[in-house]
Amino acid sequence: MCGRYRLSRRKQLVEEYFDSVSGDEDWNPRYNIAPTQPVPVIRQNPKEPIRELSLMRWGLIPSWSKDPSSAAKMINARSETASTKPAFRDALKLRRCVIPADGFYEWKRDGKTKQPFCFEVNQGQLFAFAGLWDRWKDPSGNWIKTCLILTTAPNAVTESVTTECQSSSIQTTTICGSIRACGT
Repeated sequence: MCGRYRLSRRKQLVEEYFDSVSGDEDWNPRYNIAPTQPVPVIRQNPKEPIRELSLMRWGLIPSWSKDPSSAAKMINARSETASTKPAFRDALKLRRCVIPADGFYEWKRDGKTKQPFCFEVNQGQLFAFAGLWDRWKDPSGNWIKTCLILTTAPNAVTESVTTECQSSSIQTTTICGSIRACGT
């Protein structure tokens, strides 16, 4: 996944589907979610057997980072090599999450133009990307929670479109069907 996805469901539907609870944070359904925007993330509560849904900024800022400039570049990490990279190592051990979605976009180059393709699971069913999260303290002392999406090699459906990018690592036990291009 290169960097755009869709979550067109309301918060209540996402909470029910993933059996999660959340605070007062709310969002509107969005059809073109971009890096550095706030995105819903589901994490396991470390002390109780519940899943918590909250908003985080898409683009990981490691806790040890001096400034947030790396966030726009760290929206994805290759799952095959994440454990070898200092920016992801601790998060991979301690701060895993899932990022709900109902579609994602890939672009296919044709000369100088790019054609967008939307991919979804079972005709738009909710699914989740595997993700990592971290928290970073800004100069004013405020904690900023950030996340990224884990990616892997493209599958048979996405490989004809994804020439430069890795495909998203979709993680949920409720997916019964295959990924397909929207409208096919």
